[in-house]
Amino acid sequence: MDGGDIAGLIAAAVFAILVALLAIPLVKLGKVLDQTTASIREATDGITPILSETTTTIREANKQLARVDTITGSVADVSGNVSALVALFAASVGGPLIKIAGFSAAVRAGIAGLRGAEKAAAPDGARTKRKPRAK
Repeated sequence: MDGGDIAGLIAAAVFAILVALLAIPLVKLGKVLDQTTASIREATDGITPILSETTTTIREANKQLARVDTITGSVADVSGNVSALVALFAASVGGPLIKIAGFSAAVRAGIAGLRGAEKAAAPDGARTKRKPRAK
């Protein structure tokens, strides 16, 4: 063996060691990629049922909102009807009640005026004799 053969053997050995050193990170990178693939598969398997349940929940919430919208419309109709009923009651009963109250106040004032006139007509401001009340 001459010097060129020895140099070739040394170069081949160094190249083999370099390939071995580069192979270790590549093997580790392959394991990382395998773990990432497995994690993505697990996440996908876990997310799919969650998305299905979320879709069902949103669908049910929309049904409930439609019911609430119907109820709100009914409440608005009832409120309008009650408002109209109160206005009708105030117009039909309130006016005559005010007139009756005014009339009764006038009658009371008139009676009080007559009593005052009786007291003033009595001699020396004495009270007029009243008949005893029957029990």
